[in-house]
Amino acid sequence: MQCVIYGAASFFFLYVIILLAEGFYSMSAVRELHREFKTTICGRCISGMFVFLTYVLGVVGLGVFGFSAVPVFMSYNIWSTCEVVKSSPTNGTAGVEQICMDIRQYGIIPWNAFPGRICGSALENICNTNEFYMSCHLFIVACAGAGTTVIVLLIYMMATTYNSVVFEV
Repeated sequence: MQCVIYGAASFFFLYVIILLAEGFYSMSAVRELHREFKTTICGRCISGMFVFLTYVLGVVGLGVFGFSAVPVFMSYNIWSTCEVVKSSPTNGTAGVEQICMDIRQYGIIPWNAFPGRICGSALENICNTNEFYMSCHLFIVACAGAGTTVIVLLIYMMATTYNSVVFEV
């Protein structure tokens, strides 16, 4: 799974760089530099292929963004429960053993999984690890990266549509 994530991130990064170059060469700054605008059939086919591929990848990017929001939501809920566990001896509201987190409610593991619920000192041990907080931050960065990719793809689609309407007609 880790290799798939690294591969997808690298692919989207390279694709965005290619779109940046293609968008730069099709914009009016290059047209003004050469004083004329001539397209070939090959250039139109390549631009059309990029637009189609960008629409498909935009839908995929929306899916990745939606699915990456689930671990962010889950880690935020666990983090807030950890804050309650850490502050429970000072505020005296409940004992540490009465504070629980049920991972089954997120749909990641089935309802009949045992143990799906973690309470008390076991939850406190998870809360005290650096790996938990590092994974929370990585989930947030992955979600932000997926959202940024979707925004970049949408901007490219809007700019390409604008260029084709204004300059091709």
